[in-house]
Amino acid sequence: MALHFELVTPEKLVRSEEVWQVVVPGTDGDFGVLEGHAPFMSTVRDGTIQIFASAGASPESIPVQGGFAEVNEKGLTVLAEKAG
Repeated sequence: MALHFELVTPEKLVRSEEVWQVVVPGTDGDFGVLEGHAPFMSTVRDGTIQIFASAGASPESIPVQGGFAEVNEKGLTVLAEKAG
């Protein structure tokens, strides 16, 4: 199964796709999210989101500035102040 991932800024929906894993720069440290992750919320620090399309794939990196991340039964949503 895949993780549904969305990256959103105030201006637009940057990404909405099924991926294997996403690593987010949280304010308390980077955290990885896979399908089935327990629900939680975190603030996001300035850094780089790494998106892994499949297991063993090289990550795609997207710089982000601030925001929030939420993991729930629907997947991972990152609401970033700026992305890209």
